[in-house]
Amino acid sequence: MNSFYVFSGKKIKRFIYLFAAALLAAGVVYIERGNITVFSEAAPSAIYSVPTEKKLIALTFDISWGEKRPEPILKVLEDKKVEKATFFLSSPWSKTHPEIVTSIKASGYEIGSHGHKHVNYSTLSSEDIRKQITTAHGILTDLTGKEPNLIRMPNGDFDKRVLQVASDLGYKVIQWDTDSLDWKNPGVQNIVSRVTTKAHAGDIVLLHASDSCKQTHEALPIIIDELRKQGYEFVTVSELLSQSSAEGKEVRDSAWLNDRLEDAAGL
Repeated sequence: MNSFYVFSGKKIKRFIYLFAAALLAAGVVYIERGNITVFSEAAPSAIYSVPTEKKLIALTFDISWGEKRPEPILKVLEDKKVEKATFFLSSPWSKTHPEIVTSIKASGYEIGSHGHKHVNYSTLSSEDIRKQITTAHGILTDLTGKEPNLIRMPNGDFDKRVLQVASDLGYKVIQWDTDSLDWKNPGVQNIVSRVTTKAHAGDIVLLHASDSCKQTHEALPIIIDELRKQGYEFVTVSELLSQSSAEGKEVRDSAWLNDRLEDAAGL
C-alpha cells in the first residue's frame, strides 16, 4: 500500500517560517564566529560599559588629527566645570601637537592610547599589533610622564588576537555603548539627541575632537547640561571601571546589537 502525507496550508507555512529562522540563526553564527571566542569568559574582552547602579557616565574623546577642535572642546569642559573625562590620543598626532597634549594633561583629564598608525589592527600580524601598541605607549609616556593602560583601537576595530596582545601588554581595550556619530556631522541636535536618549548608568560615550568633527563642540555644552538634569555624574573611564569587578559587557546583548544596526543604517 502506498503511503503519503497531506500538508495543510498552515503546516506548510509554519515549516517555511521554521526553516527561514534556522537559516537566519546559522547565518548569524557564521558571521559572528570570530567574535564568539572574543567575548568568551576565558579570553580578554573589550569594555563597552560598566554595570553599576550609580548614575555615572564617562565622556570619551578620540583625537587622531587636526588642531582646531581640541581647544574649543577643552574650553567647553572647563566652562561647564566637567573635571573628569578621558581622551584617547593617537601617538603620531600627539607627537606633532605636544602643546595640546600638555593642555589636556594640565586640565586633569585622563589620557589613553589610540594606537599608532590609524589602521584596522585586525588586519595586522600579531607582531605588528604589538609594535603599534608599544610604539604609541612609548610616545605617550614620554609626552605625559605617565604610562597609559587604556586603549581604544583605531576605528574601534579588533579581533581576539588584538585583545590578547593588548592584554599581554597590560592594556584594557575600551569601546563604547553610546556612539554620538559626531564624525558624520549630522547636525548639533542629532548629536545631542543620540547621546542624551541612549545614555545610561555606567555608560561610555564616544565623541571626537579631531578636526573632521565640526559640530561636537557645539553639541557638547547641551549634552552636559541635559545629562546633569538627568542626574548623571561625569567620571573618567578608570573611575568607571573601579565601580565594578566585572569588565563591562563581555557579551553583546540585543540592545547593543540594535544600537549597532541603527549606527550602520545612519539613524
